[in-house]
Amino acid sequence: MYDAAPATVPSAERVYRHRLPTRIWHWTNALTLLVLLMSGLMIFNAHPRLYWGQYGANYDHAWLAIGATETTGFLRVGSLRVETTGVLGRWTDKDGVEQTWAFPGWATIPTRYSLADARRWHLSFAWVLAIALTLYMLWSAFGGHLRKDLHVRRGEWSPRHIWQDIKDHARLRFPTGEAAARYNILQKLSYIGVIFILLPLIVATGLTMSPGFNATAPWLLDLFGGRQSARSIHFIVAWLLVAFFLVHIAMVLLAGPVNEVRSMLTGWFRLPKAKGEAE
Repeated sequence: MYDAAPATVPSAERVYRHRLPTRIWHWTNALTLLVLLMSGLMIFNAHPRLYWGQYGANYDHAWLAIGATETTGFLRVGSLRVETTGVLGRWTDKDGVEQTWAFPGWATIPTRYSLADARRWHLSFAWVLAIALTLYMLWSAFGGHLRKDLHVRRGEWSPRHIWQDIKDHARLRFPTGEAAARYNILQKLSYIGVIFILLPLIVATGLTMSPGFNATAPWLLDLFGGRQSARSIHFIVAWLLVAFFLVHIAMVLLAGPVNEVRSMLTGWFRLPKAKGEAE
């Protein structure tokens, strides 16, 4: 995510694209979400089943389950069951020992099974996420980032405009010159969705799963339809953020990783030139 330069960027080769708050939040958020995901997978290993409603236990119907038989691992979503031996449910650790946790040790924090340690990591970094997100949202709203860079203008809502942007992305046609310093419609919608929908939602559902917080805000249980529903939504949103991350990394690699990463470290971005334009 970045602060796009204003539309009146002069025809210079470099622009100041990322302000300091964005750079700090970007890297803090990247580390925080990685730790939260990996520790969350270990917490999920303690009961690898998801339910809707207030309650859920071993003999209740789960809409999602990761488990193992005597010989195989499996993922079940509704009535669909997929064998996942070697990846999920049943896998072999680095010592050659077969394990039957849902997610393998290389993907979790800690790498050995420990619900208590995973909860310590998860809750500690959850506060980092919540505080950093709150500060960044306030800065975006009052510092002009939302108004100048993320505001979707009337012409951008045109189906033709959106479809053209989709086609350009599919064909890997990235903007050049001054256009590269501005957000396109897909970037605006995805960043707004992550900053103001997905991240607040994952924080709110996390709080809903806390019995201690339920005494402070019992209305959260009603809002999300119960603690187990909140757990399911929390899990789904986490994987939506993973999907966003993978697309984000792919776009960085395709658009020019050196220029993109350097700009997120220093703030300065070199405008890509159009084909045939002299260097």
